[in-house]
Amino acid sequence: MQWTLVIPLKPLARAKSRLSDTAGDGVRPGLALAFAQDTVAAALACPAVGDVAVVTDDPLAGRELAALGAHIVADEPRGGLNAALAHAAAVVRSARPDTSLAALNADLPALRPLELARVLDAAAEFPRAFLADAAAIGTTVLAARKDAELSPAFGPDSRARHRASGARELPLTAVDSVRQDVDTGEDLRAALALGVGPRTAAAAARLLIPGQ
Repeated sequence: MQWTLVIPLKPLARAKSRLSDTAGDGVRPGLALAFAQDTVAAALACPAVGDVAVVTDDPLAGRELAALGAHIVADEPRGGLNAALAHAAAVVRSARPDTSLAALNADLPALRPLELARVLDAAAEFPRAFLADAAAIGTTVLAARKDAELSPAFGPDSRARHRASGARELPLTAVDSVRQDVDTGEDLRAALALGVGPRTAAAAARLLIPGQ
């Protein structure tokens, strides 16, 4: 099964505010872009992925991610994360009604293509399925086969919200790179320990990160 991934990315100037303990205002936008670039590059290298659509209104991010091979969908609703994902899913399925969709976080800089393939292959067994993040509170992947709606419920405690919505939680091990999103300095250090992509590595090298 080939999947289309939908990756949401807020305007870079507002991205990753919780990284303020590690990266200042002048650094965070570039770091958020690096996360997204490494995420998209790894996703496009995944054998289970046929296409990547990034939903964003940030012109710089749109240009840079399009250059990697992603399709850019404008965030027309401008109503937050779930509205952006639902809109992008509708745009993708208007062109390809039978495609299977998966929402993927844009802040997975350690993402490994074969680990993502394991997650998507497992998700293909269920109409809707999700993978919890490393903190076991949020969600990094929400997948919907072609016969199901995505119905995103991201936000606080999204693991519980997606489970309550009827999506099947995937109890996979050895997919740490797909679980390790980055919201805090501690998250970034954990991603660096896993091994991040080249753009994040270059951006992080400019920061003074204890333990790096």
